[in-house]
Amino acid sequence: MQRLYDFLRRHPTWVDSFWAVVLFGLSCVSVTNLSGARDYHGSVAAGLSISAVLCGVVALRRRLPEKMLLAALATGLVQLLVDQQPTVADFAMLAIIYTVAADGAGWASRTGLVGGLCAGPLAMIRWPDAHSGPLGNVAIAVFQTVPFALAWVLGDSLRTRRAYFAQLEERAARLEKEREAQAKVAVAAERARIARELHDVVAHNVSVMVVQADGAAYVLDAAPDQAKKALETISGTGRQALAEMRRLLGVLRTGEHKEAGEYVPQPDVEQIDELVEQCRSAGLPVDFKVEGTPRPLPSGVELTAYRIVQEALTNTRKHGGPNTGASVRLVYFDDGLGLLVEDDGKGAPHELYEEGGFDGQGHGLIGMRERVGMVGGTLDAGPRPGGGFRISALLPLKPTH
Repeated sequence: MQRLYDFLRRHPTWVDSFWAVVLFGLSCVSVTNLSGARDYHGSVAAGLSISAVLCGVVALRRRLPEKMLLAALATGLVQLLVDQQPTVADFAMLAIIYTVAADGAGWASRTGLVGGLCAGPLAMIRWPDAHSGPLGNVAIAVFQTVPFALAWVLGDSLRTRRAYFAQLEERAARLEKEREAQAKVAVAAERARIARELHDVVAHNVSVMVVQADGAAYVLDAAPDQAKKALETISGTGRQALAEMRRLLGVLRTGEHKEAGEYVPQPDVEQIDELVEQCRSAGLPVDFKVEGTPRPLPSGVELTAYRIVQEALTNTRKHGGPNTGASVRLVYFDDGLGLLVEDDGKGAPHELYEEGGFDGQGHGLIGMRERVGMVGGTLDAGPRPGGGFRISALLPLKPTH
């Protein structure tokens, strides 16, 4: 049965043709019966010809709605001119008015409505009922107009409903495209975040390893114990860097987080002390102080604070020169967390702390600004009066629940 329904939906003209044949058969019976009446107007041949044309309108109404409307209107005028009384085939007018209201062009819909409203009054003027009187004929004309108006209203309602569903489908498709675009933007943002994380991890840990390796090579013969300690620091730093890189790259592999190696939690402000100790062991004197009352912070603020200190100390080792010292201040305010990292070295080139860097460099400070901007904070980076470099940041705190 479902196959039959699908076939009928795919071939609507066949369905209309079937009903056209049925209508033509009823019309033949109607014309034959009316021809024997004493007050019958017209001829059997004209009645059958008009019925055949109107049944053809029913058969082709969905394939050629506008042309079939014009054919039906022309046939109705011919009926009036040749004095051929209406038969069962005139129900084709209802079908074509409904069709053009639902599927036809705008002008065809309006024309069908006007033609349907005029059909009843014209028929009563041409063939008045002698037994009803003037008022009765008016009532009959109004009664005959109602089916045409209802046919047009049903067709126009169907057109409106189809347009509404089409609009819903278009909106759903547009929303789907927007979701896909937002997903792509989110993926790009996540990859950019991972790139910043990798930059921080690699730049910091590799610089520590280089410093330790240079120191180990220098004291290898004179102080083997110090060389051994430097090599142990290199080994530990390398393992830490690999663990963080596995964690960051693991998020790019669906379903492979467990196989990506040890999953290291995101750094927080408590690990800044470990970071400072690591720098001290690498030969960079760092003065670290915490002011205010420590309290729980949002994870994004903690990670941002850690990465700022990490990047600042890395830049000190890279650009500060020999005999450079640094200081780190972590200040808890009522409504924010303050960071101040200073060194007394020669500092980086001016272009490196300008937004955008030069020749593709300076990404560390650009990354700092992006991180601070993501948590709604402010960052100031530049040369310090009297020499050296200063990085200060204020990160707003949100209450934790």
